[in-house]
Amino acid sequence: MRRALLLSCVAAQLAAQEPSPAVGTTARSGVVLDSYHFGSGFAIDHVVEWTVPVTLSHRFGPHFTLDLSSAYAHASAATTSGTLGVGGATDTDVRLSWGAVTGHVIVSLVGTLPTGKTAVDSAAVPVLSALGTELLTFTTPSFGTGGGVTGGVATAFKLGERWAGGIGGSYRWHASYTPVVASGDLEPGGEGRIRLGIEGPLGGGGYFRGAAVYAASGADTVVAGSRSVTGGRLLLYSAVSLPAGRGTLSLYAYDRYRFRPGGADSTAVQVPRGNVLGLGARLDRPLSPALNLAPTVDVRHELVGPPTGSLALLGWLVRPGIDLRYRPGGAVALLVQGQVAIGRLADNGGSVPLVGPRAVVLLEWAR
Repeated sequence: MRRALLLSCVAAQLAAQEPSPAVGTTARSGVVLDSYHFGSGFAIDHVVEWTVPVTLSHRFGPHFTLDLSSAYAHASAATTSGTLGVGGATDTDVRLSWGAVTGHVIVSLVGTLPTGKTAVDSAAVPVLSALGTELLTFTTPSFGTGGGVTGGVATAFKLGERWAGGIGGSYRWHASYTPVVASGDLEPGGEGRIRLGIEGPLGGGGYFRGAAVYAASGADTVVAGSRSVTGGRLLLYSAVSLPAGRGTLSLYAYDRYRFRPGGADSTAVQVPRGNVLGLGARLDRPLSPALNLAPTVDVRHELVGPPTGSLALLGWLVRPGIDLRYRPGGAVALLVQGQVAIGRLADNGGSVPLVGPRAVVLLEWAR
């Protein structure tokens, strides 16, 4: 889930390379505002979402970690048909990680509890469609998916004296649920993932990380036995960190491609092919032992298309921002982020401008 990814990144920033204790508890919460305003003539004037994420993590010695993450969110959209809204709790993820072989093998089990909203009114579908657009990256793209279970295993190994590699795999089972009131049950297909990674130091004090992730899903069975199929997805990711004076410059790039579904018959609804390219940079600079300032910039570009033929531009955006991390000492740390996206979104053969301010305030407590 995106909020788990967001809080994981925040946790890494707040940790600031501090050693992890053998036993300890960490709690995080705050407020995240995502909003987008679109040019005149677009079906949606603006979308605003508030998310209150909550995560709790506890380490039971060097081998076991229990994590819990959930959120409350509310989203509204001003459209040509009036203002639409949806809100409530999201699903809750409970993750147990076991270091079966310290430093080499990790086994994880995630239970997704169906605490979120599933059967929404049909009037809220346009709001959920906007939240689920990958280009816009809302913190809470969905409120509930009926629950499920994910199991995975990963291992790491040396590559020479200074580099390391890793491989991992997981499988997720989804429970059936009713996504829209009076629409009938949806039975999502299972999803398998495999990940390969490599990392190691570069000359001049730099460090490189790279990964490739492939995911494949079974068909989703919807009302009246019809099916929706999604092609395999391939994600390529790389990141480099370099010393920059008193700070650190981090650069990243990723490319996520969604392929045409294989073996799909004419009765199945095929999810369009797609390609998302992302680039970013971050300059971490300590202003004092307790205060760190980091200007950031992210660029995102998305293409979509039919099963055959070329892909067309869905939209692009550039998102500059500032992160401020304050750790006065003791158990508390504060992260404040301010960002604004500027770009364009396709609209009936043309395009409209978009402006998307984002604000994040998160508090962490650890002992």
